[in-house]
Parts: sequence; C-alpha cells; structure tokens
Amino acid sequence: MQKELTIIGRAERADISDLGVSGVPVKIDTGADACSIWAHATEVREGKLHVIFFDETSKFYTGKEHVFKNDEFTVTRVANSFGQREIRYKVKLVIRINGRKIRGTFTLSDRSTKLYPVLIGRSLLHNKFLVDVSKGKPLVSLEKERAEKLRLDLMKMQGDADK
Repeated sequence: MQKELTIIGRAERADISDLGVSGVPVKIDTGADACSIWAHATEVREGKLHVIFFDETSKFYTGKEHVFKNDEFTVTRVANSFGQREIRYKVKLVIRINGRKIRGTFTLSDRSTKLYPVLIGRSLLHNKFLVDVSKGKPLVSLEKERAEKLRLDLMKMQGDADK
C-alpha cells in the first residue's frame, strides 16, 4: 500500500533539524530535479566537508560549522537555471515540511541572492508530496517587492536606452 501524498503549496516553511533551524522558507520547484540549500562556506579538509549554512545576513544563520565525513558527501555536476554547469557538493539532511519528515539529498549552493534559501525539487517530492500552487506559505510581500524593483530597473534601463 502506497503512503498517502502530503499536499504542499508553491512555497512552504520547513524545519531542518540537522541544522537546528525551523521555519525556513522553501521554494517548491517541480521543474528542478535536485534540492538545493544555501551554503555560505564549504571547504574540504582532511577528507571531511566543512560547511556553514546561510550567512550573517540570514536570520537562519547560526555560524555553526557542520562537518560531513567522506562517506557523507559527494560531488556532482548540475545545470543551474541558466543552463550553466556547476560542480557542487551534495549532503543528506532531514527536513520537515507540513508535518512530514524526509531525509533528502541537497546540493550546496550560494543562494544569497535568492528569496528562498532552500529549493525543493522533484527528487524529494516524488511519491511523497502533491503540489497545489494555490496553497502554501509564499513570501508574497517580498515577492511583490522584488517584482516591483525589477519593473523599475527595467523602466530605467529602457529610459537610458532611449537617450
């Protein structure tokens, strides 16, 4: 018998117990295969991956260095949203979304310019979640602010081009 799918929206809040953080905004992206999380500093030393998640500008930043043993991380090549290929580290983390606790694989990426510090892709969604874009907890006011800033920037660029 297949477990019932949990319904989630286009954005949710998640708890990441491995990092000791809760209420982290996550973007649900059915167009992305992999999951990604904001890693501020990554370094391999003596065969172990040392990672600091988020950064000082994030309310989820703890400054704590997390260490993954050589059998707890891998390296992969991913294509970002612009089609450029990047080499990234991958680690497994436990995440709780809408009461459902999942151990998933996350690539480590600089998401400092992104509104959502965590992206959830199909690999974690498959056979666990059903996405209903009318539901969830999107950062609506921040999304509107970003859209307005982009609109104003484009208007300014158009004005500069007309000169």
